[in-house]
Amino acid sequence: MNIANKLTLFRIIILPFFMVFALAKFKYSAIIAVLIFLVASLTDLFDGYIARKINQTTKWGKLMDPLADKLLISTALISLVEAGSVPAWAAIIIIGREFAVTGLRSLAAVENIVISANNAGKIKMVAQIVAITALLLKIPFASIALYIAVIITVLSGYNYFRHYSFVINEIGGKKDEM
Repeated sequence: MNIANKLTLFRIIILPFFMVFALAKFKYSAIIAVLIFLVASLTDLFDGYIARKINQTTKWGKLMDPLADKLLISTALISLVEAGSVPAWAAIIIIGREFAVTGLRSLAAVENIVISANNAGKIKMVAQIVAITALLLKIPFASIALYIAVIITVLSGYNYFRHYSFVINEIGGKKDEM
């Protein structure tokens, strides 16, 4: 397993530790949760960069990196809903968008079409990281950051579906070949 894939795997492995600290109530638990969350977020930044830089992209990495991202954001949002810091509707919109885009990517993969992350998806991820960090630290603008993240999440999802609607139209009309 190369270094990029190890970073992706590390991001997944530290999620339970993040959740424990995100839900704990002792003095520095929120700060520890934020540190774990930011380390996990940074691994997302570096794993793809390293894989491309040293020419070690793998099928495993292409599959697991987006999954690790979704697990990171979903774990954080569910923890924050449990803690009463995020309304469930906001978490459902964000997590639902992640499932929808993953479904679109799966449909595209059936036709050997690769849907890569675009700038809107990257901006969405940054907005979500900022909002989750602010919510964990109970910063005054945290709710506004969350609403901005929800709006950007919806817009980026719409962008994917608008741009790749041909995938749905093409596959939607095909019969299964058995």
